[in-house]
Amino acid sequence: MAATKHCWKCGTEWSFARSPGRTETCVKCQADLKVCLNCTSYDRTVAYQCRDRRAEEVADKTAANYCEYFEIARREFAPVTEGQDREAKAKAALKKLLG
Repeated sequence: MAATKHCWKCGTEWSFARSPGRTETCVKCQADLKVCLNCTSYDRTVAYQCRDRRAEEVADKTAANYCEYFEIARREFAPVTEGQDREAKAKAALKKLLG
C-alpha cells in the first residue's frame, strides 16, 4: 500500500496539494481532517503526542483545532484500533455528561 494523504478515520484520500482547513471534513465519513491524528508531528510516544514543541497541547486528537503547525501527513492508512475507538467513545460519553 502506498503512502497517501488521507482521512485518519476511513482512509479516503485527500487529493488537494494544500493541507485541509479547520472546517474541512472527509467527503465519505464526515470526520474532521485538520486533527492531530492527521498531522506529520503526531507521535503517540512523545509528550502531548506531538513532536513540535512550539505547538500548544490539544486534548481531543480527533477534533478539528487551530494548530498553526499542522501539516497533513503522507503515510499508509491504518484503521483506528479498538483501543482508540474505545477511548473516543469514553470521551464522548464524558463530554455529554459534563456538557
